[in-house]
Amino acid sequence: MGSWYLNHTAREFHAMGSLGGYWVGNANRPGIHPNHYRRIWWYHLAQKPFYHLPFIDLEERMRWHNLPLYDAWMERQTLPEEVNIVQGPMGSCEALFKLADRSKQRVLKVFDAPNSHPTSQFGYWQRECDLYCPGYVVPVPQWVRSRIVREIESADLVLCPSDFVKDSMVQNGIPEEKCFISHFGVDTEIFRKRTKLPENPRFICVGSLTVRKGHQYLFRAFNKVKSVLPNSELICIGGIRPDFKLEIRKWRGTFEHHSAIPHTRLAEMLANCSAFVFPSLEEGFARVLSEAMSAGLPILASYESGATTIIRDGVDGIILKPRDIDSMASAMIKVAQNHDLNVSLGNAAYDVGAKSNTWADYAQRLHSEYKKRLS
Repeated sequence: MGSWYLNHTAREFHAMGSLGGYWVGNANRPGIHPNHYRRIWWYHLAQKPFYHLPFIDLEERMRWHNLPLYDAWMERQTLPEEVNIVQGPMGSCEALFKLADRSKQRVLKVFDAPNSHPTSQFGYWQRECDLYCPGYVVPVPQWVRSRIVREIESADLVLCPSDFVKDSMVQNGIPEEKCFISHFGVDTEIFRKRTKLPENPRFICVGSLTVRKGHQYLFRAFNKVKSVLPNSELICIGGIRPDFKLEIRKWRGTFEHHSAIPHTRLAEMLANCSAFVFPSLEEGFARVLSEAMSAGLPILASYESGATTIIRDGVDGIILKPRDIDSMASAMIKVAQNHDLNVSLGNAAYDVGAKSNTWADYAQRLHSEYKKRLS
């Protein structure tokens, strides 16, 4: 219901002449023709006050609490006659699929899965909270999780951005043939390949500081790296979530932190680093993987981050065991000390990351698959 990444998808389908409608709570930033764009005002106005408050959990809780307004708006809509595919992200599909069923049209119902199956997603997240932030409860109520499961079950196709997401669906009883993998695109033209390695080892991680993304293990691994390479640096970019409030107290001052930076600045920082490290414990597909690859960085990332979808272990980077602190530290030391390996991995990552990774490529893969499924 937010612009998140659907704005890119809508823009590219619009450019192909295949967009029948773009319905979101956000403003029409992709510049979709007014005939195709509808703003979900009821939901947007209810949610708007929480976008500007510094309480991340409250915004997320209200996102789900306000779903009945979205449902009520959707019930009043009519599906355009030419539409034969409906697509929505988790939580927003139930009302959309009901609308498709009421239309009596031949419609392919697509569940767009930005994360793994809810049993995996919220289970892994809560496990880490119990370990590193006791008493914290994941801000997604059970009725929402049940709703998401119903959406997956009733979909004709589950759009998965990574191997990990597809595997989580299959492990939770979703037929493999119902899933299709297409990793998210990036605006690769913003990023430029690095020209040289920094004098001191410099690692970068981009993403909210949360136990779900594994920063608690990254900081412990980096502590081991510093014992071998004392001049090493670690840069983390992303806001600090409430579930990380206990951990952050232990590690402040041991790394460089930026809550948020413009993408142009991120491109500069990536081009001046030794490697990109991302030990996420649960993810859909981290777009920063493709961004770091477009900058020619070796990728040290977990299967759970979606990395295996485009990263070949030992070729473009190293696939990490996210909770294994020793192996993570070893991988960081390895790419920092071996110049030739670092360059080789970075060049291979660039060759993959700078090609077939745009949003146009992403939309074209979807378009081809949808056409095949409809036939």
